[in-house]
Amino acid sequence: IVLDPYDVYRLTTGLNCKFEELLIDKLDLNVVEGIILPNLKMNGPQESCAFLNEQGRCSIHALRPGICRIFPLGRIYEDGTFQYFLQVHECKKKDRTKVKIKNWIDTPNVSKNEAFINCWHYFLKDLSGKMPTLSEETVKQINMYILNAFFLTMYQGNRDFYEQFEERMEAAKEALKEIL
Repeated sequence: IVLDPYDVYRLTTGLNCKFEELLIDKLDLNVVEGIILPNLKMNGPQESCAFLNEQGRCSIHALRPGICRIFPLGRIYEDGTFQYFLQVHECKKKDRTKVKIKNWIDTPNVSKNEAFINCWHYFLKDLSGKMPTLSEETVKQINMYILNAFFLTMYQGNRDFYEQFEERMEAAKEALKEIL
């Protein structure tokens, strides 16, 4: 489960810890389409989430990542936006009632969140499309920049996440313009 900056914001502010602390036993870094991104660490032969408790329940339910929040919904990205779809065979729960997506997602300010998701997705997609044409050194530079700007540099818990993200995104686009 790949994490985005908002997921990391929720975890670091909610657990009152640094991103580096989560990398010890809760998160991993993996390459996704040429870009190094954090993901939930999976443990044991069952590949269970590191945040599951002894009873197999989520120990961070209120802070869970966006992809966990929308399950069993998925997203289809097309034409610069996205839509949700229901993965009908993924959820074992029967007799699900109709729930509005905004209630299902359980995220404050859904419109800002969706704008963020869209921005992040298409930023990474554009960047990953350029990665194969770049030198190994440039790819390393870009990856280090993304990790530092969006994950390692702590977000301020007393400030709106989306404002902080937008500031970082503008700075990233400017910085990457020089590298690319």
